[in-house]
Amino acid sequence: MQVLNIENATVFRGPNQVFADLNLSIESGENTAIVGPNGAGKTTLLKVLARELYPSSGTVQIFERDRWNVWDLRKRLGLVSPDLQQNYAPAAKGSAVVLSGFHSSVDIYGHQSFSDEQQQTAERVISELGIEHLRDKPFSKMSTGEQRRHLLGRALVNDPEALVLDEPTNGLDLPAMFQYLETVRGLMQAGKTMVLVTHHIHEIPPEINNVVLMKDGIVVGQGSKELMLTNEHLSHLFGCAVQLVNFNGYYQVLPA
Repeated sequence: MQVLNIENATVFRGPNQVFADLNLSIESGENTAIVGPNGAGKTTLLKVLARELYPSSGTVQIFERDRWNVWDLRKRLGLVSPDLQQNYAPAAKGSAVVLSGFHSSVDIYGHQSFSDEQQQTAERVISELGIEHLRDKPFSKMSTGEQRRHLLGRALVNDPEALVLDEPTNGLDLPAMFQYLETVRGLMQAGKTMVLVTHHIHEIPPEINNVVLMKDGIVVGQGSKELMLTNEHLSHLFGCAVQLVNFNGYYQVLPA
């Protein structure tokens, strides 16, 4: 099963062409980091995955289908992004944030209903993420890390086949970053397919086995982490000389 298959896709954002004849495929079980500098097209790719943008030519298939009811897709493909975090209802309480995943909403509302099974699932996810003590805390009063964990829970209640995380540790201090990455690693170790979109090499966990390099709307490389994360490739990708350091499966980038 392919999570994503893009063939010869041309995609515009407004009048600007971001992708021309883009080709990219990601298999289920292939934990992938999509890496590129600002302006590479990562945000546009996320909007294509979320069905906010469609190609003007070529094909984009998600789970081997090119047509989706977006509400059905969101139950199979969980997405956590800074845009969602920024636009989420500030007054929503922690438990409501997690429950809202069942309706793909930014809070829970009076017309929405939840089965006993859905409420039990939400409670289980809340417990697994260790956020029980925040169930009554408004979203706007949470730290960035607390918000991020709740939005992850919002995605997980549907038990999606794959998770897409956009810049997952951006804005987190060191303890929150380490905690969040450990949670992400645990999900991959349990069999969840992960697609991580980033320009931060240090937030690529050891369980990532596939790396896509993007620059100026073009996939300039795709392959194993060992083949893609090299001094030569990253120096070209970011336009500056870098030196990679590998420790316990994590990479860090230093000036060459």
